[in-house]
Amino acid sequence: MTTVASILLVEDDPAIREGLGMALRRQGHTVRTAETGEEGVELSRSGDTDLVVLDVMLPGIDGFEVCRRLRAESAVAIIMVTARDDDIDIVSGLEAGADDYVVKPVLPRVLDARIKAVLRRRTTEPPRVDRFGALSIDRQAMTVTKHDEPIALTPTEMRLLLELTAAPGQVLSRQQLLEKVWEHDYLGDSRLVDNGIQRLRAKVEDDSAVPRYIQTVRGFGYRFGPV
Repeated sequence: MTTVASILLVEDDPAIREGLGMALRRQGHTVRTAETGEEGVELSRSGDTDLVVLDVMLPGIDGFEVCRRLRAESAVAIIMVTARDDDIDIVSGLEAGADDYVVKPVLPRVLDARIKAVLRRRTTEPPRVDRFGALSIDRQAMTVTKHDEPIALTPTEMRLLLELTAAPGQVLSRQQLLEKVWEHDYLGDSRLVDNGIQRLRAKVEDDSAVPRYIQTVRGFGYRFGPV
């Protein structure tokens, strides 16, 4: 079954914008487009948007700044589009709050698969509230509090926290987390996991330099606890 979503495509190249827009509409998505970063920010505020496909190189404010602005005011899913398959754009995009990325030239079927994977991660978990020290996780409401204060997590950060806390003390490899959280069922990019962990620690830990909750197991991956 086709996953139908309301997508905002922010891309300044007319040919790419038109081509990707047509391809996504053929998959059943509703697509709005923007040519500049400023226009993208405004459009995201003017209507319901499930996911933003955001090019890095834009006139005016670039994709990184757009991502930061969107993330500061909403939990909308964001997929960055970069022309370079290296750490510079990818890490910067993930640190700005993107959920995933694709590299140009963008294959429509790959982009559609990434969109569906990101949106599937929003599936509601069974009702359950878990408490770990100062952290409380409501798995039905998809909310987290620390010291009784709400924490704003992106959908990917929330899914990552849910996976880590599903079996406290169990070590999950980077590849396992890629498959469970990002739904990359191939040998994926561990930078997604490492940057996701870094962002999550900054929000849930009292001191991310000395993590109490999300622990690194060298040579294996990550585990949650003990707390």
